[in-house]
Amino acid sequence: MRTQVAVIGAGPAGLLLSYLLHQAGVEAVVLEARDREYVRQRVRAGVCEQPTVDLLTEIGLGGRLAAEGLPHEGFSLRFDGADHRIALTELTGKAITVYGQQEIVKDLVDAHEAADLPLHFEVSEVSLSSVDTSRPVVQYRDSSGAWQTLECDAVAGCDGFHGVSRPSIPDGALTTFEREYPFAWLGVLARTPPSHEELIYTHHPRGFALHSMRSPDVTRLYLQVDPGEDLAAWSDDRIWTELSTRLAVDGEFTLQEGPILDKGITPMRSFVTEPMRHGRLFLAGDAAHIVPPTGAKGMNLAVADVVVLSRALVALLQGDSSLAESYSDTCLRRVWRAEHFSWFMTTMLHVDPGADAFARKLQLSQLRYTASSRAAATSLAENYVGLPFA
Repeated sequence: MRTQVAVIGAGPAGLLLSYLLHQAGVEAVVLEARDREYVRQRVRAGVCEQPTVDLLTEIGLGGRLAAEGLPHEGFSLRFDGADHRIALTELTGKAITVYGQQEIVKDLVDAHEAADLPLHFEVSEVSLSSVDTSRPVVQYRDSSGAWQTLECDAVAGCDGFHGVSRPSIPDGALTTFEREYPFAWLGVLARTPPSHEELIYTHHPRGFALHSMRSPDVTRLYLQVDPGEDLAAWSDDRIWTELSTRLAVDGEFTLQEGPILDKGITPMRSFVTEPMRHGRLFLAGDAAHIVPPTGAKGMNLAVADVVVLSRALVALLQGDSSLAESYSDTCLRRVWRAEHFSWFMTTMLHVDPGADAFARKLQLSQLRYTASSRAAATSLAENYVGLPFA
């Protein structure tokens, strides 16, 4: 088989890249290891930055987002037993929209199928070769188990941190930067209306907590726990009790409880690999970088990557390699800004078990300054709603 761009991975990065290329008249084939329903249903991020919403609307995929997404013009910071609102729209003129990553994936899968674009699920044993030439080759087994060979002009590695794309780059060609955090998130999805009209980020002596939502009837909640925590030790009753304790404030607030549909523990880490390109292999999204979820940047960074990459690939296939050559540097400027913001939110809000009393006093000082200073709140809001795409 022959195509112009082979896209490895059918998450939001790979599917959006394929669709942007389609709109620019470039052929692409998407290969995904999971089955179609798993891809459509897996619950991931839920906060869309303003630039992400604007892009999806611009390319004709904003219909369901506009109808079902939940626009938020601010969020709450809770500490010292009080609620402090960060007025995103008042401070920046922009907002965020709560719309699950799986919903964006559904919209993109449906758009691919409506346009009859090549999208292959349940592929296995994917291998990349000749990526440092102008004719890369992708080999894989299709869903029937038959071997396939796909020749192309470029490969987009959008297959996440554990995918095959990044390991296909030779040893010594990449430099990695990473940080492990001494805590994790216990996340739950509950069938209950949200207890607050906006997101709540809480710093509590017992640990961080986050109140979010996925729809008017489904709430997403998180608790800071130890990375080695046993999920089996957390009964539903214990989870609701701990959430109620950490989210409590002086005054009226009642946490709405309901059936817990799903729960899991996610470690917290930061990771960046440089460069994000080797020859004709381009990395995007989690294949190139991971951020702790506190800043709500992961999916939005993937979108920003593929906006730059789509333009670079279109120009490359037309004989202009300048955007392809600058792709990594262009993306990494935004990546490192998002890494810093995610680190800032994470270290400001979580309880570090190894921190001394001095460090904890500094942490509270930062929270109080952020909540009381319009300049500090504006800086936070500007980063949170999303910086412009490159």
